[in-house]
Amino acid sequence: MSTGRLDLALLAGAGVLLAAVAGVRLSSRLGVPSLLLYLGLGMLLGEDVIGVRFDDPVVARNLGLVALALIVAEGGLTTDWRVIRPVLPTALALSTVGVAASVAVMAVITHLVLGFPWRVAIVAGAVVSSTDAAAVFATLRWLKLPRRLVGALEAESGLNDAPVVMLATLLSTGHPGAGGLAAHIAYQLAVGFAIGLGFGALGAVGLRRAALPAIGLYPVATLGVAIASYAAAASAGASGFLAVYVTALVLGNAALPHRRATLGFANGVAWLAQIGLFVMLGLLVTPSRLGSAVLPALAIGAALLLVARPLSVVVSTPRYRWAERALVALAGLRGAAPIVLATIPLSAHVSGARRLFDVVFVLVAALTVLQSPLLAPAARRLRLVDDDAGRDLDVEAAPLDRMLADLVTVSIGPRSRLHGVEVWELRLPPTAAVAFVVRAGEGFVPDRRTTLRHGDDLLVVTSRAERAAVEQRLRAVARDGRLASLPRRPGRS
Repeated sequence: MSTGRLDLALLAGAGVLLAAVAGVRLSSRLGVPSLLLYLGLGMLLGEDVIGVRFDDPVVARNLGLVALALIVAEGGLTTDWRVIRPVLPTALALSTVGVAASVAVMAVITHLVLGFPWRVAIVAGAVVSSTDAAAVFATLRWLKLPRRLVGALEAESGLNDAPVVMLATLLSTGHPGAGGLAAHIAYQLAVGFAIGLGFGALGAVGLRRAALPAIGLYPVATLGVAIASYAAAASAGASGFLAVYVTALVLGNAALPHRRATLGFANGVAWLAQIGLFVMLGLLVTPSRLGSAVLPALAIGAALLLVARPLSVVVSTPRYRWAERALVALAGLRGAAPIVLATIPLSAHVSGARRLFDVVFVLVAALTVLQSPLLAPAARRLRLVDDDAGRDLDVEAAPLDRMLADLVTVSIGPRSRLHGVEVWELRLPPTAAVAFVVRAGEGFVPDRRTTLRHGDDLLVVTSRAERAAVEQRLRAVARDGRLASLPRRPGRS
């Protein structure tokens, strides 16, 4: 490619990116999910309209899987272990037993509706049974739902890509029978988990000890460790998606330096991956073929929403109330993941794969329009809105290496019970102190009688050894107020 053409391609790419970014604001105003705008932009650029031709399913599959890995990594980095730990058995059940139930139901439905042979029907069932991490994370972050529901849904969306990717890939490329298939899946999950855990632990130790010369290198290194775990697992024939999620989950909860900068960077990369992914998938589809896919997509979507997803939730959540089950079923959002998974049989030239891709494309668009707007009113109707959802703290730490200390930044949320607490009532360890307060854009040095307010930003200096205790104490007061009990220390009676 000549320099002139490269410059024009770069200009066109930058224009598409800026249009997509502007579309986020437009979609929020219009109440239209940004996913639809990105898919529409890709279709507009495609050969049926402007004329850009892209019809390589292998490239689409490879780029799509990498983009999903970046999105899953961002989801793991931003997931609070304290939220998902109590509901991890539920999330594991949803992403295994629940997925199996959904695949079974949807295989029957696609066999009946599309006339696929059973092997292809099971592939189709796997393709449509995965919830989308990007859609779930983006939607749940503005809904005030109980922590255990948020935790279960976030963990499910991060974990359930692994089994469906394996199932779709193995059945699309051939498999050694049911026993061999089960052994292969067990190997992929076990080794993927082990690799993810190992990379996460080593990465956390290395990043905490590293004294990098620039703040911007910390987020780059963090995301690099997560993607390295994905590549290592995939190279070993294991589940890269499970590995990258576990690695990111460990790193995101390891109290790394400059956490806010890391999360901001990861969020930006995830947005870039989503934009590129949706535009590429819009390019891959042929709009003139979609008309014949509408009715089958609506029939399969109705079965997924009304039968398969509720069944998968019922068999996976035996201790949940019916209202909680109803909301979890409704919150099984679809997005880019099913469309990317549909490129796996397409790239393997499976019979009927092009038809499946068109149907899944229409199905995702239809469910996106229907499900997301219903979540908030459904949560209120089911009385599952959690008014205490804003009481936690946004905490970030930056290392002060030569002083063996950390500078902790604390933002007091709108519902935090730190409001009205005086500095002395925090009862921080003796090696920690609130050094500075920013309120309404103005900063001041507090004294022990300074009363904290909603919206305050605090700078707390603490010895590195006491940082975890300081964060634990601040979160306890944010949750329970000035009467929060002090944690027990070794040697105290």
